[in-house]
Amino acid sequence: MTQKITKDTNLAEIMAKESAKDILAKHRVPCLTCPMAQFEVQGLTIGDVCKMYGIDLKKLLEDLNNPAK
Repeated sequence: MTQKITKDTNLAEIMAKESAKDILAKHRVPCLTCPMAQFEVQGLTIGDVCKMYGIDLKKLLEDLNNPAK
C-alpha cells in the first residue's frame, strides 16, 4: 500500500512518482518547470506550494491520491 499524500508531504516525494507529474501539471503547479525548484523541493510541502500559488489543495490531493480517476 502506498502512503497517502497529505498537505505535509514533501514535494520531492510527490515529484518522484511518475503518475504525479501529469497531475501536478494539470493543476498548474509551476515547480515542474521552475529552475529554482530543484533546490527547494526538499523543503517544500505540497500545502506550501498550493498556498503560494493559489492552487486548490483539496482537489489536488484528491487527484494525487486517486490517480486512476
